[in-house]
Amino acid sequence: MFSHVFTSVTDFDRTFQFYAALMQTLGNPLRFSQPEKPWAGWNSKGGQRPLFVICHPHDGRAHAAGNGQMVAFDAQNRQQVIDAYQQALALGGRCEGPPGLRPQYHADYFGAYLRDPDGNKICIVSHAAT
Repeated sequence: MFSHVFTSVTDFDRTFQFYAALMQTLGNPLRFSQPEKPWAGWNSKGGQRPLFVICHPHDGRAHAAGNGQMVAFDAQNRQQVIDAYQQALALGGRCEGPPGLRPQYHADYFGAYLRDPDGNKICIVSHAAT
């Protein structure tokens, strides 16, 4: 469905460290990093798309986190959700909902909700039964 998702950031270096660690935990390899632009992107595990990219806003204005916007990252299992959540908190993320089952979505939905260091809302979710 998606080719790529861009998320703007204010402090590229800090946010790059956050997502580099998070993506490594989730098994999504770094595709490129050009701090001089600044932008960086990660491939989906096992392919070149979809691509997740962080960058400064292209219009030159200040970054502002979107109200009602969220990017959700797929985890292989519940433990990977927990590991990624803990790592994200250690790297400056803020909790928006700790890891746990969310049966209102479906019986096996196990997710955690966070804000990245620039205030962008993210979810880490596993749809697996364990």
